[in-house]
Amino acid sequence: MRALGLGGDVGRYHVGFMGCYAAFPALKMAKAFCQADPDAAVLVVSAELCTLHMRAAADPDTIIAASVFADGCAAALVSARSPAAGQRALTMDHFETTLTPPGVGEAEMAWTIGDQGYEMVLSSYVPSIIESHIQGALSPLLDHEPALADARHAGVEHWAIHPGGRSILDKVQGSLGLSDAQMVPSREVLRQYGNMSSATILFILKELLDTVPAGERVCAMAFGPGLTVEMGLLSGAVGTEQTVVETSQPQLAGVR
Repeated sequence: MRALGLGGDVGRYHVGFMGCYAAFPALKMAKAFCQADPDAAVLVVSAELCTLHMRAAADPDTIIAASVFADGCAAALVSARSPAAGQRALTMDHFETTLTPPGVGEAEMAWTIGDQGYEMVLSSYVPSIIESHIQGALSPLLDHEPALADARHAGVEHWAIHPGGRSILDKVQGSLGLSDAQMVPSREVLRQYGNMSSATILFILKELLDTVPAGERVCAMAFGPGLTVEMGLLSGAVGTEQTVVETSQPQLAGVR
């Protein structure tokens, strides 16, 4: 706060110990704040130091989990004010959360506090579980809009899929029938930076923020302990000189 020159009365909230999907609850909080106060500007910061959790182990699942995760930090500015002329934004239209059925995925993806620190469980079965349940998980999100409900996932042009690993991206792409071009943002972030837990989805949204034309849709999703699926439906937006001061939906005005 001091580095940004903010006053001491600025509200601060901590969202922690949620895993790879934590950016979504934070964005939902930011959206609610902006809907309650149209003049508000909310900075969402996701800082992940995954290498702190690395520990020696002999089981393959622990070794794989340690090799996938990386450190990363990202921030998103959320506001109900329209973007300036020429400025790109992503309108946050709808969010949904779902869990896989009881007994499915709870033991395969978990994060607990053990005697030696945080213990991450990321089973090799996770990609197959996501593949089996991703279409059903998306239904509540797409049902918000009749046109998308009828077309299902085929009505969404752009996708931001949390790259928990290459196999997860492969399974989601196959289950939803997505093209290689639609998978480029997620695969490139994984290739360049690895799985940075909750910061990763913001890296992908940054790529889309700079390229998605106004009006085209973005479906974002991330997975975490539980097994939890967090999802968001967004739209591309570009500010014009004619835009009003306020919009009906809060927007991601910038990601770094």
